[in-house]
Amino acid sequence: MRSLVLGAALLAGGYQLSAISHSVDTAGSTRHAPLATHSLSATHHSPPTRKHRFTIARGKFLLDGRPFQILSGELHYARIPREYWASRLAMAKAMGLNAITTYVFWNFHETRPGHFDFSTGERDLGAFIDEAKKQGLWVILRPGPYVCAEWDFGGYPSYLARDTSLKVRTRDPRFLAAEKRYIRALAKVITPRLVTHGGPVVLVQVENEYG
Repeated sequence: MRSLVLGAALLAGGYQLSAISHSVDTAGSTRHAPLATHSLSATHHSPPTRKHRFTIARGKFLLDGRPFQILSGELHYARIPREYWASRLAMAKAMGLNAITTYVFWNFHETRPGHFDFSTGERDLGAFIDEAKKQGLWVILRPGPYVCAEWDFGGYPSYLARDTSLKVRTRDPRFLAAEKRYIRALAKVITPRLVTHGGPVVLVQVENEYG
């Protein structure tokens, strides 16, 4: 059994806005890229200010035990001038979407080894998430670490390529150490914005196009 999939796409102004409804079969797998199914929360109409229960059961997303369909548009904050974030998100809401999916590009935030910028200009991921909540939209994050998305080196920091013996996207301890450092820095931004803490982040994708 699969939930209904709805789709629409808008390409304008140099950015893509594609509305999708992630569907889940009875085995719990998605028809799009895999999404982490953490026990997060949600409401039926607008992002929550209190905790709710988000689960997957019987081939459906359930919010507080009731079927919920995610209508998500792709909007990459790193590709949009910050002063346009509010208007772009408002357009998404006006299209009838109830969620925004966005990549988090690792090399956009780790500007040099060990130095992360999540607070200036277009790099202020927290501000983007907060604006989405203000506009009444849920957020699905896709932080990689590999993201593709026609972004340089799949989002990996260029310093990982300096040592040709280091193998990215493997269990190479050097790669895993850098990846863990990134995820820990990212977690500081998104953890307080999960729906379990009253934020709009309902799902986090664990990888992109792996396999």
